[in-house]
Amino acid sequence: MLVFGGTGDLALHKLLPALYHLHREGRLHADVRILALARSSHSRESYQALAERHCRAQVARADFANDTWASFAARLDYFAMDAAQSADFGRLAKRLGRDDERVRVYYLATAPSLFEDIAAHLANAGLAGPAARIVLEKPIGHSLESARAINTAIGAVFDEARVFRIDHYLGKETVQNLMALRFANALFEPVWRAGHIDHVQISVCETLGVENRGGYYDQAGAMRDMIQNHLLQLLCLVAMEAPVRFDAEAVRNEKVKILEALKPISGLDVQDKTVRGQYTAGKIGGHDVPAYYFEKNVDNDSDTETFVAVQVEIDNWRWAGVPFYLRTGKRLAKKASEILIQFKPVPHRLFHEGEANQLLIRLQPEERISLQLMAKNPGKGMHLKPVELDLNLANAFNQQRRWDAYERLLLDVIDGDSTLFMRRDEVEAAWQWVDPILQGWHQHYQSPRPYPAGSDGPEQLQHLLERHGRHWA
Repeated sequence: MLVFGGTGDLALHKLLPALYHLHREGRLHADVRILALARSSHSRESYQALAERHCRAQVARADFANDTWASFAARLDYFAMDAAQSADFGRLAKRLGRDDERVRVYYLATAPSLFEDIAAHLANAGLAGPAARIVLEKPIGHSLESARAINTAIGAVFDEARVFRIDHYLGKETVQNLMALRFANALFEPVWRAGHIDHVQISVCETLGVENRGGYYDQAGAMRDMIQNHLLQLLCLVAMEAPVRFDAEAVRNEKVKILEALKPISGLDVQDKTVRGQYTAGKIGGHDVPAYYFEKNVDNDSDTETFVAVQVEIDNWRWAGVPFYLRTGKRLAKKASEILIQFKPVPHRLFHEGEANQLLIRLQPEERISLQLMAKNPGKGMHLKPVELDLNLANAFNQQRRWDAYERLLLDVIDGDSTLFMRRDEVEAAWQWVDPILQGWHQHYQSPRPYPAGSDGPEQLQHLLERHGRHWA
């Protein structure tokens, strides 16, 4: 496994800790080797020390053992090179030697602007043989046009079966349990449709700001960084039809159908169906935090959105008339990623009290699924209150440690299983829906609405639901 961008945050904070855990649990074959690639001048020993420092910080103390680290470090090496320089790939080819039989995974933990060059340089250096695979981190481009250019360049070197476009949300245990919930239980299928569901909310809320990603984030914004990939992928899993079988092509075929059925939002529609915000100074956890435009590597007059909410409609038989509300933002009051299925009320209200049922699928901070039902309060009279049937996944399976999403996805890449990865047409269908919203904001001067850090987002957020008699969870 060759990790381009081996000194970056993704490699040090996510990929190496995930690989360490897989090694610790005996899930990596004895022949697996990891080669980190970056421009920094490191010896093997100095890079291993850097990796150890970050892994110690990321891995629970009980899971980190010096002898285990020593055996993991024996797999780990470093090669200094510039991914933009063709000559450096010649040096890399000499270092690796010719071995077309051996599986090589090229993990591009770099800026998307380097994807095309890296693929071309790998081909020119003879490093893209039939056993080679390539992993692309989101975002794949910044628009439909740029995504197509990247996909075409990658496709000229690697056939589609060897391209793994990673979205770590799809590796989360609860996300995969959503598929189990829907397609392995007869209970939900009859009511999983417009006749019984009032609306769906998908929320990914963060208390963190842009941290050290200001340079990237100021060019991307919340729509490109989160909606185009993470939230639309969650929407697909909620809304898709049952695939004919559980394999990569069948699952991804159904997700593409949902993306192609999304009603376009363009022109003046952006004013009614989207809310765009940017955080100002405020308090998070009792600490003062600066406004977005004072963050490191962010333009002081930036109009990049750090918050987006969108009302989405799916124009197909199952979901016609059911709105899907997506929201994501930084510097919000609470950290939570969750999917709320709001069912319609009973057709005849027999009791004075009562609320419609809800199914809550929480991805973080804890992974759990709960179904809210109405039950009678003990004592005299028929006084009802909502109670929860709760499935805590960690407790249900006596987990000592929850797998990180990257652990599962890295194993899938090694195994060549692309079920939880995005196909080319998925990425492009998502951009085809997102691009008109971005254009509508620009054409109609839809500047981000300010919201204080530590709040729930812009005031306009509530109007998106309240005008239809609904409210955010």
